[in-house]
Amino acid sequence: MKAGRILAAILLAGGLVGVIVDAGEIYARFLYLGILFVVISWVWTQISLRGISIKRRARSLRASVGDVFEEHFELSNDSRVSKLWVEVSNETNMPDASGSRLLTMVGGNQKRTYIARTWLFRRGGFKLGPTVLSSGDPFGLFRVEKAFPADHSLVVLPMIYEISSFVSPPGLLPGGQVIRRKALDVTPHASGVREYVPGDPMKRIHWPTTARRGQLIVKEFEQDPQAEVWLFLDAQHTVHAEKPYKIPEASTETWMFGRRPKFELPPSTLEYAISITASLAHYYLQQRRAVGLVTASRQFRVIPAERSDRQEGKILETLAFIETESDLSIAGLVAAQAGQLPQGSSAILVTPTVHPELLAAVDDLQRRNLRPVVVLLIANSFGGPIGGEKLYNSLFERNVPVCRLYCGADLSLELSGFSSAMTSQDTSWQRPPLSHLT
Repeated sequence: MKAGRILAAILLAGGLVGVIVDAGEIYARFLYLGILFVVISWVWTQISLRGISIKRRARSLRASVGDVFEEHFELSNDSRVSKLWVEVSNETNMPDASGSRLLTMVGGNQKRTYIARTWLFRRGGFKLGPTVLSSGDPFGLFRVEKAFPADHSLVVLPMIYEISSFVSPPGLLPGGQVIRRKALDVTPHASGVREYVPGDPMKRIHWPTTARRGQLIVKEFEQDPQAEVWLFLDAQHTVHAEKPYKIPEASTETWMFGRRPKFELPPSTLEYAISITASLAHYYLQQRRAVGLVTASRQFRVIPAERSDRQEGKILETLAFIETESDLSIAGLVAAQAGQLPQGSSAILVTPTVHPELLAAVDDLQRRNLRPVVVLLIANSFGGPIGGEKLYNSLFERNVPVCRLYCGADLSLELSGFSSAMTSQDTSWQRPPLSHLT
């Protein structure tokens, strides 16, 4: 590229100076040759991207942290003129995204395809584009670009660790009295019938009564007696900590056939807390439990408890965009939502806090006949303040089930082993509070 510009500069400058000083015919020819050289390069550049377009396709627009994301690029030359070279630049906001290539000798009416693989190591939403095509003359004097805006976005969900078992909070009972409260979802407990109103699902229609009355009648249901599981994620910016971290490079061999490279979470309390929350939501929903989420990032967010198939997707998508942008503490989350939880429900608090106000939040839950479980990240192991161990001991003395986790812990192993550890150590926390007995 530089050689072409140097050659053009020599021809133009040498010819111009020679014509002015000597007026020799040879210098005039150098000048004309330099002008012709520049004109041909400019015209070549103007037609270098005519008829060129690109398409990007992905099998799925949802993936998880640690996955290898595959994207199919197709460059089309719809003109009859061959293109000497076309550079494809993937200008997505996805970190370390692949897909940028230099393609040479793209023939007329020809298509060139390739697959780009990107290792996903950050949560969030990322636009698949824009894609910028650039080309120019063979001598590198001029360059032209054409941008194609992003048509789709990729949502990268938190990493989920498989949990074989977790502590079964006392509120999760297989039986019990029906809770006399109407439910929005279909449950095994029908409470009565009423007239059909627009928007009622067809599956709720009670056909015998409909035939007898001559009008559409639907069934009403009461809430399932099994208590709900509520996950409280602490995203307060003052309690989280993070160590310096460098993303490890994955060898090309591990990317074959889209296999997931070995991935470890960054040493960040936020990333650990989000993956723990996502893993617990996945575990309980697989157990057909109704799971809800309470957290706060830019705004206070509540996802009502459900056990539907789409509930996991809603929770994971919410967690994908959580950042430490909240001033609301874990105690504030509990105070804001505890009054809305059905009695006997379980509240799992995921937090790295070292502040004693966590104890007040736990006491508040117990007074409301709710069952708290704490997943406590020890902040000083992540480079944060000390105090987590003291808080852990205080919770343990209160017979509150608390899972203590350190930076670098195997979350799958630690969370799965927590249930058996609690059973072997102490089961007194499973007794109902005195307020329930009275």
